[in-house]
Amino acid sequence: MKAVLFDLFGVIARVQSAESQAVLVRTAGADPDRFWEAYWSQRAPYDRGEVTGPGYWHKVSAQLGIPLDARLTADLIAADLDSWSEIDPHAVELLGLLADRGFVLGLLSNIPEELAARYEVTQPWLERFAVRGLSCRIGSAKPEPAAYQWCVRALDLPPEEILFVDDRADNVRAACELGLRGHLFTSPEELRAALEAASP
Repeated sequence: MKAVLFDLFGVIARVQSAESQAVLVRTAGADPDRFWEAYWSQRAPYDRGEVTGPGYWHKVSAQLGIPLDARLTADLIAADLDSWSEIDPHAVELLGLLADRGFVLGLLSNIPEELAARYEVTQPWLERFAVRGLSCRIGSAKPEPAAYQWCVRALDLPPEEILFVDDRADNVRAACELGLRGHLFTSPEELRAALEAASP
């Protein structure tokens, strides 16, 4: 194994907290169940870079039947970005340890352009990744095979020499079907133990 290909959200960055989710729902002024149904049903084109933030929220608000103006659009975009911006410092520390041990690091994330741009400005540890497969820029998102294949080509390694790490079983399964190794992430400590066990 020569490379570790990381998911971002749920591994290095934390998933949305209950508090941040509540802020989004309040900002939209919508029924929570209907809000999250619209939020996720419209998300894939946004993650793939097919629409911008305003375009995404226009589709969400149309599904909800909520009038949308420029101010509410900006407030929703800001609340959404904030909800995905909390980092796990232990996972970031692990990146440094792996880089020091000579592993090539890659990133494969389903992420819209506005959020990718924020991370690039605020998170210097992104520079540790030799390859960054950001869905909004590669035109495909996990678990689509093209997303993994893009990263394999960019890493320029055989799939079996790449360990893919994700907190979602369906994404890990999709990677394994393409010949990558897979690790279902639960904590930085467990991942570190798994990597130590796999080392010769």
